[in-house]
Amino acid sequence: MKLLIEFDVSNETRALPILLRHSPGVALRGRTYLVEETAVRTLSASGICFTELGSEESAPTLSEVAGERV
Repeated sequence: MKLLIEFDVSNETRALPILLRHSPGVALRGRTYLVEETAVRTLSASGICFTELGSEESAPTLSEVAGERV
């Protein structure tokens, strides 16, 4: 499962080496990353603080976000 996480400036600097080694994640704007759950566990075990913004499980499906066509 992939998770969307966000770092502050100091923790992002500490997290980058871990992310590069442990996750084929995606870097987004504003120090936000989409990473594998294993990378999140490694970050936590390393004492790196981050904010979890969401996960694949909490993401809406296409049918939930698609409106009716007029």
